[in-house]
Amino acid sequence: MKNRNKWIVIIAFFVLLMMPSICLAAEVDVGYFNAQKYKVLTLIPPIVAIILAFLTRNVIASLFIGIISGSLLLTIPGNNIFYGIVDAFIDVINRMVTSLADTWNAGIILQVLAIGGLINLVTKMGGAKAIAESLSKRAKNRRSSQIITWLSGLIIFFDDYANAMIVGTMMRPITDKMKISREKLAFIVDATAAPVAGIAVISTWIGMELGLIKDAFSTIGVNADAFGVFVQTIPYRFYNILILFFIVISVLLLKDFGSMRKAEVKARKEGIISSGHGIDISDSNEGIKHLDQKGLKPSMSTAILPIGVLIVVALLSFYFSGYKNIIGGDSQALINLLKESPISFVAIRETFSASDASIALFQSSLLAGIVAIIMATTKKIFTFSEAIDIWMEGLKRLLITCVILVCAWSLSSVIKELGTAKYLITLLSDAIPPFLLPTIIFLLGAIISFATGTSYGTMGILMPLAIPLAYSMNLEMSFIIVSTSAVLTGAIFGDHCSPISDTTILSSMGAGCNHINHVKTQLPYALFTAVITIIFGYIPVGLGMSIYIVLPLSIIALFIGIQVLGKKVE
Repeated sequence: MKNRNKWIVIIAFFVLLMMPSICLAAEVDVGYFNAQKYKVLTLIPPIVAIILAFLTRNVIASLFIGIISGSLLLTIPGNNIFYGIVDAFIDVINRMVTSLADTWNAGIILQVLAIGGLINLVTKMGGAKAIAESLSKRAKNRRSSQIITWLSGLIIFFDDYANAMIVGTMMRPITDKMKISREKLAFIVDATAAPVAGIAVISTWIGMELGLIKDAFSTIGVNADAFGVFVQTIPYRFYNILILFFIVISVLLLKDFGSMRKAEVKARKEGIISSGHGIDISDSNEGIKHLDQKGLKPSMSTAILPIGVLIVVALLSFYFSGYKNIIGGDSQALINLLKESPISFVAIRETFSASDASIALFQSSLLAGIVAIIMATTKKIFTFSEAIDIWMEGLKRLLITCVILVCAWSLSSVIKELGTAKYLITLLSDAIPPFLLPTIIFLLGAIISFATGTSYGTMGILMPLAIPLAYSMNLEMSFIIVSTSAVLTGAIFGDHCSPISDTTILSSMGAGCNHINHVKTQLPYALFTAVITIIFGYIPVGLGMSIYIVLPLSIIALFIGIQVLGKKVE
């Protein structure tokens, strides 16, 4: 009996010794493990998807093959080829189902479909045509029409998805009339989507950004105000700022270069607004004949009221969704804030940060659609049944966009499991001189976000690494803030121009532009702006130069670059 108790004690002792190891093993990052295991092979899925997208001009097939290639890497080891292929196919299906099961993704899919139905109905009621005719009075030339598009992108600052879908669709008739290529329209829309939402102090992005900043600073033992840090990073978000100035400068000079100029030449000289087939929401002239037959004239109210409802209800949904989440949470300080000052700037900021943005946008899109259906019926433009059918038709036209989004999310999932981003960080982040750290962080963010098509994922990977690394090299808060901004703006680069990015896909769709043409034409502009960001932005501030000197110099460099490289389309 004594021996038995002795062995029980010994076994229990060894179990206790092994517990930390067991726990650590359970917490092993699968992505990190696979990055060490597969190394350079982790780059195969994004490279395959990106190269095939350019070569085949078929986004869905390219994304699907990219997902399959990643799944094969994960399933073939330990199996024969046949079982590996079968398991890979099952893995792809599971990833697609899982992506749809995610409440955020499901909300985005529903929002895309609801906005598609809304815009199709608004267009067929003649609202888009009426707005186009009204704006065309102010958009008297190519400059003013593009500047109005740019301003519209700034107005819808609170969400990049809503921006990409609304602005392109509403401005397309005007830019078509001015013989501006769909590629140029898609670029302006895309460049005012994520870059604007990423620096807006009230947006669907800020919750993610503030959370990452707060967590990263806590790891270095600094109790920093996350929102204060966020605001201080804004002047250093060189890519966000410069891509917005790029639009204005190129429009005012009427100069383009690279593939974009070729597209503009075709639009101006040959009347070819867009090459290839785009993902179109609806024809801007649809519904006008129906109005003529009934003796009705297009009215701006049929567009302004539903779109106004969309924007106002979206903002209200952000607030009340966040309010509900905060009141039901554990933060007593935030709860007291909402009770004492429910409509203060800080309260609004916090509620927006805590909101379920995808659900809020779906709610607003659905309600706006209901308003449009009621207007179509009461104005006797359509019967109730016809209005429902037209709304459903808009949903059907966006099914292909939903398929692309599901494939993009699935590819992102397999890339994350393979540890692609972690391998890139390991590969590129050794032996960095302190003054080059912001530049290296920006490059890492740009490469990872372009390869993965996700800014959120890139921020989540880099922020916990960048801030401690910056803190270990230089204790000055200004240096840490610059490094923080490099993470945020580097992540925007890929979100803006990667062919597998959500907003790039939605911008192509909103502008009615062939997706691959959009990527090919805007990529030189994005790369040019990224070069200016590094040479005239992060390297000088890394060396200690004041932002009040660096930012104006970088804008001047941008102007000179466009002046030298660009040519007018006569």
